[in-house]
Amino acid sequence: MDSKAAIVGWAHSPFGKLEDADTEALMSRVAGAAIEHAGLSPQDVDSIHVGVFNAGFQKQDFQGAMPALSVPELAHVPAVRVENACATGSAAIHSALNYIESGQGRIALVVGAEKMTAKPTAEVGDILLNASYRKEEADIEGGFAGVFGRIAQTYFQRYGDRSEELARIAAKNHKNGVSNPYAQMRKDFGFEFCNTISEKNPYVAGPLRRTDCSLVSDGAAALVIASADVAETLGRAITFRARAHVNDILPLSRRDPIAFEGARRAWAKALEKAGLTLDDLSLVETHDCFTVAELIEYEAMGLAKPGEAYKVVREGITEKTGKLPVNASGGLKSKGHPIGATGVSMHVLSAMQLMGEAGDMQIDGAKVAGVFNMGGAAVANYVSILERVK
Repeated sequence: MDSKAAIVGWAHSPFGKLEDADTEALMSRVAGAAIEHAGLSPQDVDSIHVGVFNAGFQKQDFQGAMPALSVPELAHVPAVRVENACATGSAAIHSALNYIESGQGRIALVVGAEKMTAKPTAEVGDILLNASYRKEEADIEGGFAGVFGRIAQTYFQRYGDRSEELARIAAKNHKNGVSNPYAQMRKDFGFEFCNTISEKNPYVAGPLRRTDCSLVSDGAAALVIASADVAETLGRAITFRARAHVNDILPLSRRDPIAFEGARRAWAKALEKAGLTLDDLSLVETHDCFTVAELIEYEAMGLAKPGEAYKVVREGITEKTGKLPVNASGGLKSKGHPIGATGVSMHVLSAMQLMGEAGDMQIDGAKVAGVFNMGGAAVANYVSILERVK
């Protein structure tokens, strides 16, 4: 094993409209459970890294202090809360990795959580606009869905109407989500439903339909990350063969909104660090907050040239049985998208795949996984290349 830190344990709550009153309750589901899953005790934890977006979902903040409320042994452990829009979970993971790999400690707990469903739908939409550039984008009709509706419009204007391909992505992810016990919506809607405008599938922010948009969710996920020497003594070890974080300018007006340049750079940087190509990956968990995001991400990761992601969809490359399965978990589309938990969840589900512990979601022979989590409209871009070393 090299000097890189490794994921050694995890926990994941169901995602959906949960009875848990707040992020404190959600974190209590996973913080202690992840430590136990790693085969450790709370006294072994050197630092805590919490990811919560909040931005108005609840009045209580100071979220870094929350895990200790359910695990009292963590009361005096240094804790920090980070936020990076929809990539908040991955930001918390990077915070933990930086802590361990700099030699400050050996074991870190990462917890991501969000309570979204307690707010009315209109208020949720406005809160999510905090992940955009409000000076220019706050009045976009449809909230954050409207932001990605504009991205879809721009893509269609440049490369042609790809509504059918978006529907196929939605259908793929909903079909995959049936096998995910944590998913908010475990229902296979089929392509025809996803591709047809109806009372149950109306336009939300044209050309995006309801089935093109991820769900408003509550949920939490946690990881335990350990130094290489500690990981060698435990039952599981999923290492970060490479990781990258690349930003882009926040206002869409100051960049090509469909280039996803930050995402492209993050993928290229991570693959170069890992010494791998996409052909070496067994699966990818990618950030399908909207189906058009997944479509453009195919191009950003290098599966297709700009404007040609439709070929990837039509050829079935990213189906669960395809050459590179994408979102075998059902993705954000089916699983749900509790903002602070999402990046942590993506890493948990990928680790489960690499350990052969993904149940009905399992990709046979999974050895290397790619994870892409983005904040805002491809502003904060995180890529992880994960592989099992024990």
